[in-house]
Amino acid sequence: MQLPVIIIGAGPIGLAAAANAAERDMDFLVVEAGGDAGAAVGEWGHVRLFSSWLELIDPAARRLLEATGTWTAPDDSDYPTGSEWREAYLQPLANLLDSFANGSVHYNTQVTGVSRAGRDLLVDSGRENDPFAVHVHGPEGHQRLLGSAVVDASGTWTSPNPLGADGYPARGEREHADHISYGIPDFTDTAVAARYAGKHVAVAGKGASAQGVLIGLAQLAEQDPATRVSWLLRRPSVGDAFGGGDNDQLEQRGKLGQDAKAAASSGLVTNMTQFRTESVSAQPDGRLTLGSIDGQQVSDVDEIIVVTGFRPDFSFLSEVRLDLDPALGSARFLAELVHPDHHSCGDVPGHGYQELAQPEQGFYVVGMKSYGRAPSFLAMTGFEQIRSVIAALAGDLEAAGRVELVLPDTGVCNGAGAFDAPDAVASAGGCCGAPASEPELISLGRPGQ
Repeated sequence: MQLPVIIIGAGPIGLAAAANAAERDMDFLVVEAGGDAGAAVGEWGHVRLFSSWLELIDPAARRLLEATGTWTAPDDSDYPTGSEWREAYLQPLANLLDSFANGSVHYNTQVTGVSRAGRDLLVDSGRENDPFAVHVHGPEGHQRLLGSAVVDASGTWTSPNPLGADGYPARGEREHADHISYGIPDFTDTAVAARYAGKHVAVAGKGASAQGVLIGLAQLAEQDPATRVSWLLRRPSVGDAFGGGDNDQLEQRGKLGQDAKAAASSGLVTNMTQFRTESVSAQPDGRLTLGSIDGQQVSDVDEIIVVTGFRPDFSFLSEVRLDLDPALGSARFLAELVHPDHHSCGDVPGHGYQELAQPEQGFYVVGMKSYGRAPSFLAMTGFEQIRSVIAALAGDLEAAGRVELVLPDTGVCNGAGAFDAPDAVASAGGCCGAPASEPELISLGRPGQ
């Protein structure tokens, strides 16, 4: 019996994996916990991406959609919101894939476990010859699906990092959850705006999401000048928080950093550096006080917005043999290339099935989840990952090993060595030293190829 490749997640990378499988006439089955394609993307649908349409459509998926004659491709130079990405690309692609005779897409289907059929983690004998058993809970209850291979593209959205600096929720974080949100609120929504306008808001985080929050709160402050922000940064200075600016070849990301820098300099924001949250406690008036492990405090806080990134969920993979970096939880090969404390710029070399392979033959973690807790993932990197992985599963090792990727110079400086060291990058004239006089695109490949 021919068994399908089971793909976990109907997001951008999972659907791209299915599109590549469809092009190769491979049987595939996509399982998605949400109610439609790109369900996680829909939860931040109001956010505009800093990648253009050209970088957000998988090549195989584009070919399949264009072949229908009914799909209108978006303008490659435009920058969509998350909602536009779903509506114009992800859902049409999922609908098309679900119509194929050799494929299907199942929604509201949560994966609860992956293993080898009839064998738990301990059993060695004959392991590689047995199919995978994927346990799911969906509209028909508990089912056990058999697959020839498994591609985990489930992402990290459902596992946000907590406010607490220890990696666990801070004392009082759960108890005061009504005043804490994770991710970027939609400040254009009337009810959301009313929640934050005129309030003292603590924002924890440093990356692009935190920058988007600062910009949104600055816009609210134009309507209600009583709005004020305490920006909680674990590092000793703001330093490189705003990225490469004009030197960033991802133009919209550079603009985001510039706009956030302007917001942070407007008088609206008070920077709280080396603030590592240990506690959240209630004041007599119902407002909150945040305490840092070094004794610093931020008082009279009305709302807290946590944008400290995400982490992968491996809880349903306890019966699969994995080789992951112990710090990031990423594919081991990628760890030093994407670790935010060791790596200044996000120029991740092209990589594919060989680097993403796990000890469990036929099982791959791809997309955002392959980066573990690192924040520097780009969709086009994921498209190249799954092109190689699907080619390998199809037995086309020549195509699978031909990993070629052209990335823009990311302009992201995420760190300067030791966690507590003052940033030495900020004065270097952009990211990783003085900027080149002209932007340069670099074709990246594995060493020796």
